Amino acid sequence: MLWHIMKMFGTHGFNDFIICCGYRGYVIKEYFANYFLHMSDVTLDMSSNSMTIHQKHAEPWKITLVDTGEETGTGGRIKRVSEYIDGPFFLTYGDGLCDIDLEKLKSYHEEKGTLATVTSVQPAGRFGSLEISESLVTSFQEKPIGDKQWVSGGFFVCQPEVLNQISGDSEVWEEGPLRSLVQNGELSAYKHQGFWHAMDTLRDKVYLENLWDSGDAPWKKW
Repeated sequence: MLWHIMKMFGTHGFNDFIICCGYRGYVIKEYFANYFLHMSDVTLDMSSNSMTIHQKHAEPWKITLVDTGEETGTGGRIKRVSEYIDGPFFLTYGDGLCDIDLEKLKSYHEEKGTLATVTSVQPAGRFGSLEISESLVTSFQEKPIGDKQWVSGGFFVCQPEVLNQISGDSEVWEEGPLRSLVQNGELSAYKHQGFWHAMDTLRDKVYLENLWDSGDAPWKKW
């Protein structure tokens, strides 16, 4: 998921990343520490203990991996990486994929002038929708889009001032900070009507993997 999300950002020219590591963060660090090796053709000469790199396929990414603790809240993790943030920044959870135009999201955020902008989406409902009148079904719609509700798609653009809304490690981004931004009229909503899907369950994982294997994944713009 991290790789796919980073490829999404890289496609739009955003190549500087900060990853908030927690549980099994060492796996993420090892993956990116060896990323150049994974993505290149190499010859290993065991007799001379040398390695020759042939074709190079690694992306032009700059990645800062920060150990933010296993029990730290989502807001606390952002606070812990504040020393690496020196201007407006994108923020995402790492559990959702979409075909959003990130440059348009950034421009929208700048236009609105609020401290933060959240991408709002209408995910497909899991079940068929029924309208009932006097025990008779008057309308049926199979898995209606979003059940007419807009929800957070998890892709934000934030001004560095939002860090002041976070008190410490235990802070949950979705509770104190976001609610404070809403109360102060500092959270804009960018409506994305294209593809979006979260990976919260095994069912989601299989669905997204099948889309990728089909060669027609909506989020693949590279």
